[in-house]
Amino acid sequence: MDDQSVAQRQSSSLGSPSFPALTVLALCFMLSVLGRGLGESFTVFLLPISETFGWNRWQIISIYSLASLAAALASPLVGRMFDRFGPRAVYSLGLVVLGGAFLVGAYGQQLWQFQLSLGLCVGLGIASIGIVPNAILLGRWFGPRLPTAMAVVYSAAGAGVLMLLPVSQLLIDRVGWRGAYQVFGGAVLLLLVPLLLLPWKRFSAGSPALGKANAADLLDDGWTFSRAIRHHAFWGLSSTFFLTAVGMFSISAQVVAYLVDAGFSHLQAATAWGFSGVTLLFGMFSITWLDAVIGRRRSVLFSYALSISGIAMLWLLKSYPDVWLLTGFVVAFGSTVGSRAPLISTTAIKLFRGKQVATIYGTIVFGGGLGSALGSLGGGLIHDVTGNYNALLAFALVCVILGMIPFLVMSALR
Repeated sequence: MDDQSVAQRQSSSLGSPSFPALTVLALCFMLSVLGRGLGESFTVFLLPISETFGWNRWQIISIYSLASLAAALASPLVGRMFDRFGPRAVYSLGLVVLGGAFLVGAYGQQLWQFQLSLGLCVGLGIASIGIVPNAILLGRWFGPRLPTAMAVVYSAAGAGVLMLLPVSQLLIDRVGWRGAYQVFGGAVLLLLVPLLLLPWKRFSAGSPALGKANAADLLDDGWTFSRAIRHHAFWGLSSTFFLTAVGMFSISAQVVAYLVDAGFSHLQAATAWGFSGVTLLFGMFSITWLDAVIGRRRSVLFSYALSISGIAMLWLLKSYPDVWLLTGFVVAFGSTVGSRAPLISTTAIKLFRGKQVATIYGTIVFGGGLGSALGSLGGGLIHDVTGNYNALLAFALVCVILGMIPFLVMSALR
């Protein structure tokens, strides 16, 4: 019996997801909306902060890049904390650090102050309420349905972008960028109160039905961190996360600025890129659905083809700032910023089941965070050195193509 048949048999034996399972899914979704939405909101703050202090593109993007780097570096630590202290402590830490970072950043005057608050601290906060703790917690409740649950949570990135980018621009227009950061910081800290009141002991225990029916097969396969790093799939997944993130985030960090330079208004640019949140929702579930129809390798490669076509349309927008071409870019590129992640994450969790799965998965995700940091920073540097976006788009295209190679050549990922 193949893996797909086994998964279908297990899924049917477990029945429909229980109310606690759906509650955990909703919680993880909302935390991901908050983390990714606030993190990506910096693309809207980029120009007003730069205009206030007269910083060049590389300097201002260093803040965004440090947030991605901090999230990457924190991922293994967050996984380790989750293994030892559970989700309540990890999520609470994330909200405290994230809310405090925005409040401190609202009063920044020097570049290093923004790099510390809106960079390093925001990155730590996002990692603590992000995909590493969410994926492990969901794994305790959804078992063979984990790809679908992961798609729901990853789609939160799109929902966060859709909601918080236009809100960010409206707040900046009304109260300035400092006032907008004060609003965000205060709102995040207020969310800590209901979070602490949730039944965390029940949430942490996982599904009793899953534990009884599939304890050995789904919850523990004996993997340790030292054993995992000697397996080629570990490095294949890490490199896929890293290279894809370098390519995608070298562009996404500057999309709003790029569209403004191409002739669109600030609000048009922010709204258009914010609408990528809708396309990402569609992309997440479509790629996950394709996984069950045509297989993981083909569905992942199809998503890469969409990303490549989106980069091509973005390049054409500089010469032809047409609304239909802009729509095509948002659909193709926006729908795939993270659409592969649920399948790649599920592959990692399935391969490396065991008591140290959070630590292993957190280390794999480190590649994605590091790629986001280096990609956004490198993209800003390429723009400043060349004075245009042509070299940047070529760099992004090469990285995205390299990112899909592990799924072409590694047997464990095919």
